[in-house]
Amino acid sequence: MSRRYGADSGRAASDMTRKLRELLQKSDNRICADCSAPDPKWASANIGVFICLKCSGVHRSLGTHVSKVLSVSLDQWADDDINSMIEVGGNSYANAIYEAFLPEGYHKPHRDSSQEERADFIRSKYELQEFLKPSLRLVSNKGSLEATGSQKHTGSNVSLSASFNSEAGMVEFIGILKVKVIRGTKLAVRDLISSDPYVVLTLGQQKAKTSVIKRSLNPVWNEELKLSVPQQYGPLKLQMFDHDMLSKDDKMGDAEIDLQPMISAATAFGDPDLLADMQIGRWLKSPDNALARDSAVNVIGGKVKQEVSLRLQNVESGEVELELEWIPLNQ
Repeated sequence: MSRRYGADSGRAASDMTRKLRELLQKSDNRICADCSAPDPKWASANIGVFICLKCSGVHRSLGTHVSKVLSVSLDQWADDDINSMIEVGGNSYANAIYEAFLPEGYHKPHRDSSQEERADFIRSKYELQEFLKPSLRLVSNKGSLEATGSQKHTGSNVSLSASFNSEAGMVEFIGILKVKVIRGTKLAVRDLISSDPYVVLTLGQQKAKTSVIKRSLNPVWNEELKLSVPQQYGPLKLQMFDHDMLSKDDKMGDAEIDLQPMISAATAFGDPDLLADMQIGRWLKSPDNALARDSAVNVIGGKVKQEVSLRLQNVESGEVELELEWIPLNQ
């Protein structure tokens, strides 16, 4: 019995290896996904691309949370890694996502490019997600984006929707946003020497608020609020107030959170349960937003999460820390 089991396991492993080699033989996988060098011998298992030796060194420097590098011939592959490669479908499908919005006239590195040029491109492509824009159009229905079963494809667009009745009539919702309001720091004084702060979140017609923390300029809430995300969504609006018993609550600042980087990345990558822990998107700090620092979108334990630190606007001081979690309605 054990002999037969061992033989069956060996045949299964051999079959998986054969599938990986068959995938490598496809024409688009015969050149490096990043620099087009011929005959790539390496792969990023979690991203789903075949890459050359020079590019594999850059991928490895990104860390396994971004790119898990394996040799096609030298490393022993786990079935999950092979399945991940097969589900993506190879270089053309992965590049349809990661290079969907390369700037016009942008030149990718080539096989003889300098290491610096190669590294800049690969970091921009996979770590910083600079070419993965909001409202991403999927070129193909194949690969893990379809295999997850968590999306409905219409042409080349990903469409996630469910309908619910609300006071405003029929509203199309695409998911649930969990917002953990963690803490505030260095908030403005609105009473004699302190404040009694609370946070209000607004998305469309919905509002949710935290409890009031008495007499604190550095309050800790660790409270989770939930909001439904409509198909036509705008920014998540945050307002902070000082609670007053005898008069109107005083404003303590506000900020807006762009949800597109997280939702677009989550939609493009599909079911997070099928992904290893990795970064899939990023919202960059700029003079036009309230970010205190760049905010990464990550898959952590099968969940899409984003840590956000905001400088409160229209107030003399104050920051607030949040953790967002995205849950599509049909997950």
